[in-house]
Amino acid sequence: MKGILLSFLHEYSKKTVSLGELEKLAGGDTCYQDFAVAIVELTKKGILQPIKSHGTSLKNPHLHNSYRIVKSKLPVKHHQHLTTYQLQLDPHIDLSPYYTLPASVWDKDLPYIELIDTYLKQHGLPNSLASLPERSYQLVGNEKWIEEGGGKALLERINLWEAMQVMSQPDPMMLAINHKAWHQDILLHLVVENKTPFHALLDTLPDTRFLSLIYGAGWKVTADIVLLDKQLGTVGRPRRIYYFGDLDYEGISIWYALYTRADALPAVPFYQAFLSKTATQGKEYQHCNDEALQVFLSFFSPDQQEQIVAVLKSGSYYPQEGLNSTELADIWRNSVWT
Repeated sequence: MKGILLSFLHEYSKKTVSLGELEKLAGGDTCYQDFAVAIVELTKKGILQPIKSHGTSLKNPHLHNSYRIVKSKLPVKHHQHLTTYQLQLDPHIDLSPYYTLPASVWDKDLPYIELIDTYLKQHGLPNSLASLPERSYQLVGNEKWIEEGGGKALLERINLWEAMQVMSQPDPMMLAINHKAWHQDILLHLVVENKTPFHALLDTLPDTRFLSLIYGAGWKVTADIVLLDKQLGTVGRPRRIYYFGDLDYEGISIWYALYTRADALPAVPFYQAFLSKTATQGKEYQHCNDEALQVFLSFFSPDQQEQIVAVLKSGSYYPQEGLNSTELADIWRNSVWT
């Protein structure tokens, strides 16, 4: 509330202002008590001087009906900066809290606010639920930012946390089971990012040592993976998870989220098969998570690492659909999964 009042007083051209005009700024979602606290604080700082001859309001606490504005007491440079930014940003971003916070907080948050602004101007508010890593990656190109980088606090500060539609509980995992692999010493699971490879590999599952084939649904699996052992009744049994997704920055970031949460390994034989094919252009807009990329590359030979980096830097990528169903089945059946 105080930030809204300060912004108004900066732009207000008259020397005095009525209580009624100030009350209009509060809106229907602000209680009178909060409004009164803000007015009293501005009065104590000398920004508002009561005009006692105009009397006081009937509401409790009693505020004066009119105030003289002391412009010289208003914080000038920082608040003008905020006012300018507020006019440029997507209207869903609320900068009001920064009027009462140290300028250092604004300086720290600004790079992320600009990324969020870009996202909102391109996509608008999210219209579906997403996991924390997914939404985090979408907003700022870092899947850990919301959970570990102060992102949740920033989104709450700019009044966007609820609008981000982050999943509070994971959904059930979508998977197929190979009962013949139930008694393996180490249970193997393959996660595929998209529907096409899931259906292409489904009939091949019984011919492998894998217990399950999991449809990852993009970032969704990064939240759902915690349910894997509970759903299968394999809690406590040794397991190994492999992940196969698009070979692009986002696919690598999804894998890395699974790697940090469930020790998932990249399904290297599938990715190696990409490298004998022509890459597809069209992922120039994606952000590179350097840490994720470096860990991902460590599973490949030096020559393969160079090829992958060159493809990604050029804005190209390898979609999972670049391998046909026969190729996918042959790779899964005949590769050594250790």
